[in-house]
Amino acid sequence: MAYIEPAPIKDKENPLESMMERFNIAAEKLGLSDEVYSVLKNPAKQVIVSLPITMDNGKIKVFEGIRVVHSNILGPAKGGIRFAPDVHIDEVRALAAWMTWKCAVVDIPYGGGKGGVRCNPREMSKGEIERLVRAYTLAMIDVFGPDKDIPAPDMGTGPREMAWLMDEYSKANGMTVNAVVTGKPLVLGGSLGRTEATGRGVMVSALAAMEKLKINPFQATCVVQGFGNVGSWAAQLLEERGLKIVSISDISGAYYNSNGINIQEAIKYRNEHNGILEGFHGAEKLSRADELFELEVDVLVPAAVEDVITKKNVDKIKAKLIVEGANGPTSFNADKIINEKGIMVVPDILANAGGVTVSYFEWVQNRLGYKWTAERVNRRSDRIMKEAFDHVYKASVKYDVPMRIAAYIVAIDKVAQTYQYRGGY
Repeated sequence: MAYIEPAPIKDKENPLESMMERFNIAAEKLGLSDEVYSVLKNPAKQVIVSLPITMDNGKIKVFEGIRVVHSNILGPAKGGIRFAPDVHIDEVRALAAWMTWKCAVVDIPYGGGKGGVRCNPREMSKGEIERLVRAYTLAMIDVFGPDKDIPAPDMGTGPREMAWLMDEYSKANGMTVNAVVTGKPLVLGGSLGRTEATGRGVMVSALAAMEKLKINPFQATCVVQGFGNVGSWAAQLLEERGLKIVSISDISGAYYNSNGINIQEAIKYRNEHNGILEGFHGAEKLSRADELFELEVDVLVPAAVEDVITKKNVDKIKAKLIVEGANGPTSFNADKIINEKGIMVVPDILANAGGVTVSYFEWVQNRLGYKWTAERVNRRSDRIMKEAFDHVYKASVKYDVPMRIAAYIVAIDKVAQTYQYRGGY
């Protein structure tokens, strides 16, 4: 293992700092002891590895791989693997901690983990990516395990990469181990309902919040920022339940139609045009990609990347409800202004926990050697998401705090209680 100096995070607030600021507020509200606070704020394990890969041109290129296990107090660590050029240890640590709170808030028996490799998969061949995934798996062979740390896809990875990871781990153990990873292809033990799970959880959270705010879905307008897997499924499922989606966006820009965008048409267009919306005729392109944040709508769903709502643009947001499909889309410095404006936020650790919930179902099915129907998966995930929302909403009222801090309170309280029952060192 080799330590490589991480690249600095550029042009955005540090996501680890944002997470810790919120953690600190919730810990204070709970009256957390110094001992438990110290245990929960520090990751249990951080591994950085060098991965020498033979590229297609015959040259060796060394990539940096990271895996952070934030907590294993509730159970094995759970979290995705990100392949991106800006993967950074602080970001991975923040995302690992978010996974701890996310699993706790929906009451599933996992701790939090996260991994990443600093690379640009868009510039790599299928063979290069496969060699990188297999090298990363071997480097983490003592970290991963169905009872220790269960990875999953994240930005830049998908079912294909999880299949390679499962295969490499299985070969090293001399037997097929489906349960070491989730987000696999169906034929390898993947779960029905997993593809749409995160977007579906966003939909359930949005409808639960709209009920509290007395917003009628059939008269509501919505903006979805980010049109990847999470954003497109959230948009489609919200549209099916009556909302008018007036604006969507992706890396090519933001698109607006005051009469509502036909989401099925937008998905079809995206799928036929290299995964981007450039040239889509069902809406006009806005002059700026971030202009959609300024639209006067009922619901805003940021479903792309971290730190898109900051103190620079938060004043211009006119939505009544923000439902965070992405991890960390709102910086800590923007929280206070959002609260002052009276905007309800369903935070990331609650709103997008549908994905990890169905990942848990996939792991359970693998352990049982039994497959559930899509109907059973959806019914059970919807129930878990609705119960989690109600639990957080009650904590929000009890402690007189915004939903985000309430979600941290619920999560931290569960992990802290478990730690105390298990006993300190």
